[in-house]
Amino acid sequence: MAQAEAKPATRRPGKPADPCVMVIFGAAGDLTQRKLIPALYNLAKAGLLPHEFAIVGMARGAMSTDDFRQKVAADIKHYTGADADSTIWEWFSQRLYYMRGEFQDKAVYPQLKELLDRVNNDHLTHGNYFFYLATAPSFFGPIVEQLAAAGLMGEKNSHWRRVIIEKPFGHDLESARALNQQLLQVADEKQIYRIDHYLGFANGIFEPIWNRRYIDHVQISVAETVGVESRGSYYDTAGALRDMVPNHIMQLISLTAMEPPISFGANAVRDEQAKILHAIQPFSSEEVLSETVRGQYGDGKVGEKPVIGYREEADVPPDSRTETFVAMKLAIDNWRWAGVPFYLRTGKALASQHTHIVIQFRRAPFVLFRDTQVENLMPNQLVLHIQPQEGISLQFAAKVPGPVMQLGAVDMDFNYSDYFGTQPSTGYERLLHDCMTGDQTLFQRADMVEAGWCVVSPVLDVWKALPPRYFPNYGAGTWGPREADELLERDGRQWRNFEK
Repeated sequence: MAQAEAKPATRRPGKPADPCVMVIFGAAGDLTQRKLIPALYNLAKAGLLPHEFAIVGMARGAMSTDDFRQKVAADIKHYTGADADSTIWEWFSQRLYYMRGEFQDKAVYPQLKELLDRVNNDHLTHGNYFFYLATAPSFFGPIVEQLAAAGLMGEKNSHWRRVIIEKPFGHDLESARALNQQLLQVADEKQIYRIDHYLGFANGIFEPIWNRRYIDHVQISVAETVGVESRGSYYDTAGALRDMVPNHIMQLISLTAMEPPISFGANAVRDEQAKILHAIQPFSSEEVLSETVRGQYGDGKVGEKPVIGYREEADVPPDSRTETFVAMKLAIDNWRWAGVPFYLRTGKALASQHTHIVIQFRRAPFVLFRDTQVENLMPNQLVLHIQPQEGISLQFAAKVPGPVMQLGAVDMDFNYSDYFGTQPSTGYERLLHDCMTGDQTLFQRADMVEAGWCVVSPVLDVWKALPPRYFPNYGAGTWGPREADELLERDGRQWRNFEK
């Protein structure tokens, strides 16, 4: 039988971005170099930036606008692997500006307003500004307050003002609530974009079996092969739990478990996500001890590359008790998911880089195979691969040809790159473009942030009260501490691991 050829996807033009100026606080930092600048350049190449557009970078270092433009050109080459296209770069570079300033200096913000007035007049950006806070979290509240004091958050004469805030949003529930209150005193919720990664998945084929009757459990893994690299001073005050669970992993859980929204409007989607986050059962102190695992990596090898232990990393104390790995078992108390455990794990210096969601279905009744040699029926699994290669795979059992009853595992794989091709992407293109068009669907709302911290806070409290534990307890290049495997093995289950 001839194999059917894949049909090309129907492409529809995206919503044009509004004329605007993007202001990057922390323009000389790592995030700007690796993600924001390449993402903006990719949007320019794709024709998704408005012609009436400009970028103002602000940082503490001494640099002229010409220096900034040369630096951006070097960053584009380094992080995209190619020289900037001459025509696009000519357009892009003429829209780059730099301003030196200390974020806590109140005198800087009237100067920024004057610069924005000039840039707005030169590029006809209609007075629309959005501010990206690629800074330390301690600056989030003060920057927005000073922007408002300088008149840069007020919306009038049909122009808009928005602010994008990087994670972590607070370091516990109390600080997250305080930061929300601080921001909402000077800005509306519709102006605040709490950025995070996202998952998009919708298919009517699976919806009827997307419930406790058919699904045994769900696994969510966010595995990184890198250590903390140059982020030791920040990471040691945060740790894997604060850094990943209340934001990124809670987004993945809510988007996996949510009910179908009444529309794809931002608040309709986020209403359903919020319901899931509020339905996650908080841990008791005893449950923290039995249903959470923490770890810290020691030295080892990731592939063939030697990796030093976390305590040997720059700016990390030699006796640090900060976790670089977290695993836990969560329960969602609602009609669809009652009794279906959600297992999650995230960590650094693990065996492979992979973000995925595993939906494991219940086993078929064994009685059908009682007179055969099949002893253990393999459960069916649906896997959503999110990074580094997006795709969907379905694993099921099939009889091996021959006279003996024997089952083998079959994987049906769909890779987005095979069907749709590859395009340069940092993962930030969609989010920046959505901010320019005013679409908040993929950004967290205040109540979602606080609901995520409600899950994490009891764990932080118990871990803080426990005596120092033995660290490191897993080697770099492994899949984490042994206790993480035992978390599932106690329930007769095991993690699905993916190698490089």
